[in-house]
Amino acid sequence: MIDILVYLFENYLPDACPEPAVLARKLSAAGFGNDDISAALSWLDGLAGEESGLCRNPALASSTRIFSEDEQDRLPAVCRGFITFLEQHEAVDAPLREAIIERALALPDAQVSLDRLKVIVLAVIWRYRHEVDALILEELLAEDSDDEEFGGGEDVTRILLN
Repeated sequence: MIDILVYLFENYLPDACPEPAVLARKLSAAGFGNDDISAALSWLDGLAGEESGLCRNPALASSTRIFSEDEQDRLPAVCRGFITFLEQHEAVDAPLREAIIERALALPDAQVSLDRLKVIVLAVIWRYRHEVDALILEELLAEDSDDEEFGGGEDVTRILLN
């Protein structure tokens, strides 16, 4: 499913993405499997539903995010640290942070890797047309990260092909 998100990010603008039925046919023609297409469309539907739910409450902007035990299990420290890094560098605000966390937890993975989280961050930023500093974007797209603060990182392309 993650490879489909990358494909959409690389090939469509958020407002130029086809309707789900058309998109499913295009993804099938591009060689993606039906199960992956269904999972990706369902995931994207959840992302689209988040748009109306993005809260612009001023109190949320200054709040501290406390992760539940389940969230801590699914999002390891490296992922939570990366989310904090994005917030501290004003790459995402609290509502986008919550959309990122919600979509990460919507993955079927028992534990979300940092590389998958980066793809989710890109998808959320892409969907909401949120501008990101070039250095932050570079970190999100980094193929080989030497940054041990975030646990290194696999090549995004390699992780997506697995």
